[in-house]
Amino acid sequence: MLEADTTCWRLETAQRAALLVDMEPYLAATKAAMSKATRTIHFLNWAFDPDTVLDHAPDGSGSTPQTIGSFLRELTGSQPGLEIRILCWQSALPVAATQRFFPLRSRKFFAGTPIDFRLDGSLPLGASHHQKAVIVDDAVAFCGSCDIGPDRWDTPEHLNPDPRRAKTAKGSTCYDCRHEVMAMVDGAPAATLGALFRERWLRATGVSLPEPSTQEADVWPDHVQPDFTGVTVGLSRTQAPWKAFPERREGEAATLAAIASARTSLYLENQYFTSPLVAEALAQRLEETDGPEVVLVSTQHSPSWFDQMTMDKTRSVFLRRLEDADRHGRLRAYSPVTRDGMTIIVHAKLAIVDDRFIRLGSSNMNNRSEGFDSECDLTLDALEANDGEGQTCVAVFRSRLVSHWLGCTEEQIAQAEGQTLGERIETLRAAGFERLRPLRSQPLGAAAKFIATYHLGDPISAADSLRPWKRRAQMRHKLAATVHRLERGRIAAPEVRLEEGSL
Repeated sequence: MLEADTTCWRLETAQRAALLVDMEPYLAATKAAMSKATRTIHFLNWAFDPDTVLDHAPDGSGSTPQTIGSFLRELTGSQPGLEIRILCWQSALPVAATQRFFPLRSRKFFAGTPIDFRLDGSLPLGASHHQKAVIVDDAVAFCGSCDIGPDRWDTPEHLNPDPRRAKTAKGSTCYDCRHEVMAMVDGAPAATLGALFRERWLRATGVSLPEPSTQEADVWPDHVQPDFTGVTVGLSRTQAPWKAFPERREGEAATLAAIASARTSLYLENQYFTSPLVAEALAQRLEETDGPEVVLVSTQHSPSWFDQMTMDKTRSVFLRRLEDADRHGRLRAYSPVTRDGMTIIVHAKLAIVDDRFIRLGSSNMNNRSEGFDSECDLTLDALEANDGEGQTCVAVFRSRLVSHWLGCTEEQIAQAEGQTLGERIETLRAAGFERLRPLRSQPLGAAAKFIATYHLGDPISAADSLRPWKRRAQMRHKLAATVHRLERGRIAAPEVRLEEGSL
């Protein structure tokens, strides 16, 4: 599945890797690593809000909590030689309005400080810089689904209500519960993410940053135990062609290769499931007599009206394609809720293939993430990790995720009746652990069918971003190129069929 220059940019080994579920543990680990930084802290984000609280009191009370903006300013005071750079997408006004106008507030907050905050609009019209990474001294790096914003904060318990998620200091209204997954890696993979940041910084500012000198201090957070040791890590990029910058579609290739390589199971968490390429690839595997089980987890309804009209409607077509292909009963699709039945927003972008590969990052399973927006994703190959026990660690992590959804223990997952993950989930749901609810396709009206047919709001590339009637042809063209790259790299690819009028 992993091949440099085909499904990933670079293939490296991390001596340590940890998987951080939801934003509270992610921010705690990030703060601990940044506190040890001696040279550089670099952020790549779709959104960055300096008012994001780093650590809350357990009950939401106590003294004024520390925000990430104030923490970074304090760091530059205590570490005079420390260089901090933040690179964010220069979002369009309607998008910025949904995020409390973070670009303007962040620029004002960091003005006159040593922190270099920049907005990056170097991409085709309508595209976004969607990458999410933090790199500390090029020695430890974080990559995954999580931006820096007050509305992203949550704990694995997904409590509702939770005063720590209050929208205002004195308010009783809370942000929605939200699920994220981030990876933390050290060594060469962290340095590769550092190289990606320098590449993006040069593109946005025209300034070439020097490569860092050898790092001697260990900036890995003391309180975080690695989930994997000696694990192979591949970094995949997505980038639309723009001016002199070439197209990168390693992420799309990695997704198709992951689906093709699965033998027993595919566990997928994602904000959006709308890509016809992914739907057809999964449908092909479901049609096989001995193909893998497919378990999907996504939000019941997107939080914004625009996404409900575009992504949710198109997801229904995606699900219908899989339901029609599921002749052997191996498809499970769920949406998670809190203990009191409130929706949890699934913002993670995660795929677990068998007991071997974990892929996570910023890419959704929609058209934009395959070649229009900029993305970065990590794939961990656990085959030789943890002195040969890496595959067991993958299974443990998958059980950890599912148990956190259902509200049961990992031991109950392991002991539940059933040969497959989906069967065990159904056993536990029947026993009263019902926080994963079935997610099914819905009938669409004429307007929704029109939106889904042309994938409005979800372009393939700059060539069809303003011409949705060209979207299907663009999809076939891009697919052919990706399959050719996979075959050239001797990597199995699904025989995806995109006929006229299909999906």
